[in-house]
Amino acid sequence: MKVLFLSQRVPYPPNRGDKITTWRLLERMARTHEVTVVAFAHDEADHEGARLLAEKGFEVHAVPLAMGRAKLRSVPLLLTQRPLTLGVFDSPQMRDLVARLAPGLDAAYAYSSSMGAFLAPLELPWVMHFAELDSDKWRQYADRHRWPMSAIYRREWRLLEGYERQLASASRQNIFCTPLEEEIFQRTLPGFPSLVLRNGVDLEQFAPRPLEAEEGHLVFTGVMDYYPNIDGCVHFVREVLPRVRAEFPGVRFSIVGSRPTREVERLGATEGVTVTGFVDSTADWMARAAVAVAPLRVARGIQNKVLEAMAMGLPVVGTTSATQGVAAVHGRHYLVADRPEEQAHAIRGLLRDAASRQRLGAAARRFVEEHHDWEQALAPLDPLLEGLAD
Repeated sequence: MKVLFLSQRVPYPPNRGDKITTWRLLERMARTHEVTVVAFAHDEADHEGARLLAEKGFEVHAVPLAMGRAKLRSVPLLLTQRPLTLGVFDSPQMRDLVARLAPGLDAAYAYSSSMGAFLAPLELPWVMHFAELDSDKWRQYADRHRWPMSAIYRREWRLLEGYERQLASASRQNIFCTPLEEEIFQRTLPGFPSLVLRNGVDLEQFAPRPLEAEEGHLVFTGVMDYYPNIDGCVHFVREVLPRVRAEFPGVRFSIVGSRPTREVERLGATEGVTVTGFVDSTADWMARAAVAVAPLRVARGIQNKVLEAMAMGLPVVGTTSATQGVAAVHGRHYLVADRPEEQAHAIRGLLRDAASRQRLGAAARRFVEEHHDWEQALAPLDPLLEGLAD
């Protein structure tokens, strides 16, 4: 079967959350189907990723997208009833390309609601994979910001929820990363088919390396120009880390991830805090840590940072928002704490007790082996695509 795969970013190399998932989806589809990739290229690294995909034998079309200009271009939509998201990702070049390719294909797969917009008008069976339930994400953003941004985010939540309804009705199947997102979808947009495809984790790349762990070393991983990551790290450094350092003054906190904003870079001036920027291997930094933290206050979907830390046998202290997509058990596979004093208490307890760290980390590793191996996680994809052909 000939399948068109659309994504917001070129799905290679798998060095950030969305690219990890899209690459795994693409690789799985390509085992039994002929896949054409159409994606936005945000920068030269994305264009290089497209070249690497072409070398692997994929037909790849990378459409340039300058995100700064795209956001400015979307501002006039505030005077309409159209979501800003659709303005940001609107592209005549992308529309024409998809329309030109579609007649020669059997099915299509859109990763993220903004890409579903290019398939909705076409007579082609297709799947809508909600990378995140974006409308609910904007609702959370509205709750975290003051006016006027709270009003803009609330507007985006309501308008995008209506647009997600249109996508759900136009697609053959709606995919979610977690049962929680599927539950929210079925509650707000009842009556449409849905399926959960959990994220997996590379169990070979992210494997325990206990001999490299450094006492008193905390680690966070994630792309650092993404608001939930920025908000979580800033809050952690200001509100949680001082409470930990009150008992463990030598504790160190590494913020590991590409494209740190100025606000994040300024955190590096705090005693004991390191902001790395891009690194070749986040696994190498996690291997050096005693505890992984996931202090996100805004989140949906499965957090790869949590899965990867668990796979490495690290004890994880995360918020409800960061851990809810993993569906493991608090106290058995990780520790869940939301308030600053609760997070600090959990971290201090782990720093005091090496045996507890080892116990929690070993249970975490077993959990991801049992529930988040990529082969197992994507097994439902094969019958799903076969059903599209029918």
